[in-house]
Amino acid sequence: MNSTTKDTSHAASSGHSTLATHFTKFAQATAQWTGHPIAFLLALAVVAIWIVTGPVFNYSDTWQLVINTGTTIITFLMVFLIQNTQNRDIMAVQLKLSELVLAMKGAKNQFASIEDLDDEELRELHDDCRARVEMTLKHIHQRGSHDHRKPHPTAPRAKSHRRSRAAARKS
Repeated sequence: MNSTTKDTSHAASSGHSTLATHFTKFAQATAQWTGHPIAFLLALAVVAIWIVTGPVFNYSDTWQLVINTGTTIITFLMVFLIQNTQNRDIMAVQLKLSELVLAMKGAKNQFASIEDLDDEELRELHDDCRARVEMTLKHIHQRGSHDHRKPHPTAPRAKSHRRSRAAARKS
């Protein structure tokens, strides 16, 4: 690879990175602003103004087209901004969870990158986890049934009849 090719690919990569950075900043700012109550009130005001102007424009097709076109365009653009924000949030949560899994002693490190598995691998892992949970619950139940002094951890506590009668007398 010669230096011209390296410079071109770096420039393209840098341009893409700059575009992505600007889009990310724009998406975050827009998501922050549109999630604010004032943005909702502004949108509500636009709809109210549109409704009030209905009689002025005799509820014409153009009057309806204005709101339909405006809301469609805004919805179309917001889908991309919301998806970008959601992707970033999901990735951040995945990274935090991966860090916790990797930091836990005895944890299976395969869970740190679980989001990269295909559907079949996820089902298999889910079935494996479910089997482990059932085995653990069975073990806890067996251990609890041998110790009659302690109630099963998931069993509801029995109410004392003495407390119930005392409470009934007071009322």
